[in-house]
Amino acid sequence: MLVLGLDPGLRHTGWGVVEASGNRLRFVAAGVVDTRTTDDLAVRLVALHDGLAQVLARYQPNVAAVEHTVVNKNAGSSLKLGHARGVVMFTAAAAGLPVTEYLPMAVKRAVVGTGAAEKEQVAAMIRILLPGSGTYRSDATDALAVAVCHANRTATVSAIGRSIRAAVGGTA
Repeated sequence: MLVLGLDPGLRHTGWGVVEASGNRLRFVAAGVVDTRTTDDLAVRLVALHDGLAQVLARYQPNVAAVEHTVVNKNAGSSLKLGHARGVVMFTAAAAGLPVTEYLPMAVKRAVVGTGAAEKEQVAAMIRILLPGSGTYRSDATDALAVAVCHANRTATVSAIGRSIRAAVGGTA
């Protein structure tokens, strides 16, 4: 299964693709879709859509996982971020992908073991969990962390399902 992790932002939207097979993870690719702050909002949203559409076409992931954004103190910034999140989620859903959201604390807990982890800790663990992933901008690293979080959750849910089926007499 190819998991596309997304870290939405109006200026920079991070993306990361991870191949998950059971408990095994493999780094595929990562990057950032940037927009120009001098462009109008609508033009920036189109740039986000087009950039993510290229990623989807190139890597053809099976699922998308998006970091759920916590509200900023600045209402205007929160609204702009909401627009970006909408485009990110729409682009993935319009491509036929199931889209799951994860709170930042859940992502950090899945990758580092604590929801209070710092960005540097998350980046270090991503390099350990995904050999060959190298060093990326924080937006891309955060997106990889979201993908890892989803892959781990999916593997856990699948294992629990197998255990339940085995316990009630089905096949494991």
